Amino acid sequence: MGDGLPVAGELEDQTQCLTNVELIDLFGRRLATLPHKSHHLYPNEVLIYYGYIGCSPLLPTVAFSLCTLATYRQIHRICPRFGIQAQCKLLCHLHSMPYRPYLNVQLTAAYDVYLSILDHVDCQLKKVLGRDTDNWRMRNSCPACFYKLEDEPALDFDWLVSIDGNNSLKRWDTNVYGVTPRVDTRCPRSDYWLDDRDVDRFKYETQSRPNHDNDVDNWQDPQANADADIPTSFTCVERWRNAGPEQRKRMFSMFHKSGIFIASCRHRFVLLACNMVKSGELAKYPLAVINRLLAVYGKNGGCAYDIGFPWVPDQKN
Repeated sequence: MGDGLPVAGELEDQTQCLTNVELIDLFGRRLATLPHKSHHLYPNEVLIYYGYIGCSPLLPTVAFSLCTLATYRQIHRICPRFGIQAQCKLLCHLHSMPYRPYLNVQLTAAYDVYLSILDHVDCQLKKVLGRDTDNWRMRNSCPACFYKLEDEPALDFDWLVSIDGNNSLKRWDTNVYGVTPRVDTRCPRSDYWLDDRDVDRFKYETQSRPNHDNDVDNWQDPQANADADIPTSFTCVERWRNAGPEQRKRMFSMFHKSGIFIASCRHRFVLLACNMVKSGELAKYPLAVINRLLAVYGKNGGCAYDIGFPWVPDQKN
């Protein structure tokens, strides 16, 4: 059931014990007494020694097993919709107990500590392996794209990526519900994410575009040119229109985060990502991503994007 619970005889040899701690596993819940070791200074050291993480820093009375937290992490990785509240309700069903909101707070606290531990371990491993230098992940994430062989012939493009946005990962703005906004001061621990401030640097970089609100077919391709002698260089820029009139984009203001914008290599390795905040696919998102790609990989690269923006002349410059 547990990951190292003491045997019965071990309790008799210890003068100090962590008593009446509720230990929660996937398929079990019990009160236990855990003996201290000589090198343990805090209750959570005792808990982690036996494979559990407490829900409070000083005097924990409830602890979740590492197995439970690791299982939820993998489930959430393959199904991001399965949130921490759903996991808490699942545990309540397995343990035949009613759900209470404070149980979700306890599980969230233990899970945050678990992720912090994994991050510290990962940082130490990267340091030992020499993988903690700037942009190491981007330069080595795809061996097929970025690993150079001796005497390798020069290619037309040193790197090829594709970029696009997705509006599935929305999060409502708290103003929609009329409640006080909760400021989230946490920052991503991964170098996958571009900071919102880095993205906003390109907010005013593009040329102002004309208003197409009166175009009823602004979401559709214009009629194809029947002439066979169409120039092949940047033809799509003149023939493709942006994704919709301005009044249809105002719906994004009700979302604090309306989606994500990513860049991936041709072998489907994600290189960069950024949040789209209260907007659709504005030009600042691809500009910020391309700026980082150019800084890391150099200028001899190619980028594919399925929408031709009016900022393409700025990008050429």
